[in-house]
Amino acid sequence: MSAMQPDGGETTRKIIHIDMDAFYASVEQRDAPELRGRPVAVGGSRERGVVAAASYEARVFGVRSAMPSVTARRLCPDLVFVKPRFDVYRAISEQIRAVFAEHTDLIEPVALDEAYLDVTRNRQGLPTATEVARAIRAAIRERTGLVASAGVSYNKFLAKVASDFRKPDALFVITPAMGPAFVEDLPIGRFHGVGPVTEARMKALGILTGRDLRALSLDDLVTRFGASATYYYGVARGIDERPVRVNRIRKSIGAENTFSEDSADYTVLADRLAPILDKVWGAAGAKEVRARTVTLKVKFADFEQITRARSLPGFVSGRDDLERIVLALLREAFPLRRSVRLLGVSLSGLEHGPASEPRQLGLAL
Repeated sequence: MSAMQPDGGETTRKIIHIDMDAFYASVEQRDAPELRGRPVAVGGSRERGVVAAASYEARVFGVRSAMPSVTARRLCPDLVFVKPRFDVYRAISEQIRAVFAEHTDLIEPVALDEAYLDVTRNRQGLPTATEVARAIRAAIRERTGLVASAGVSYNKFLAKVASDFRKPDALFVITPAMGPAFVEDLPIGRFHGVGPVTEARMKALGILTGRDLRALSLDDLVTRFGASATYYYGVARGIDERPVRVNRIRKSIGAENTFSEDSADYTVLADRLAPILDKVWGAAGAKEVRARTVTLKVKFADFEQITRARSLPGFVSGRDDLERIVLALLREAFPLRRSVRLLGVSLSGLEHGPASEPRQLGLAL
């Protein structure tokens, strides 16, 4: 792949985005042969449980992560629920990271199953980023029995778009010559960084594709989208200057979900926290950070929001510890006078260190 920017200027950046296909569910199917070829959901099967991940066989029926288990079961009566095994997922993620490290030191983990790699200079001396991506995918399959999709491009935004483009089991390349035109035809919901709420706002403004987004001036974007305007202006033109950041220093790690139905029921809300906790803890493990402060965000149906936080004398010791703290914070918010439309969880007070290091126990609740 030529290392050029869309404006014709030279650059040395060759970026790969690796995304494991249906990671949690694929691990379960790998380890339990009787699950192969069957629709599988990782998560709670009880009436108010939530799907944390779904196999591609389940996705055919419309089953997706963060969906209530009762809805998933209604869509797919033969759905098999499996309890998550995060220690196993983390161990496999470390195997995958070792494959990356054989090709480059410039690795930016996003989650246990996802990472950006800068392979402008690769350790194996392969001539193109496409060949590096092909070698990485083959090594992952050989060592773990799992399938990774890869996107190759000249920046992070397009590498991410490329990895999603023909999943599962895909390798797709967006060259500098392709980039701007490719973005023009991209549905706005496929833009990384445009979540469901922003997508709805953009569609209400008549912004349906990259071409529509590109038609807006930077001033127009600032008026409508504030601090995100510069990013949107660039990626609408196939430009993204963000580097792959190794050991990026973060102030916090968080995730949140807006629900299709509001609720003021503690049990319902507690179940809806499960995939959020999975995502946050997975990101903390992938980025090798430990946290001393846990924050719960609650947004009500009238869009008013509150936060509750707990700082610990040591580090959050594990996913179960995180769940205990967050559920205690949720309980503190009760009784509720209004129903809840969004929940979010974040970790702060971060320190970098590998997950294998001993972790202090969190404050007992």
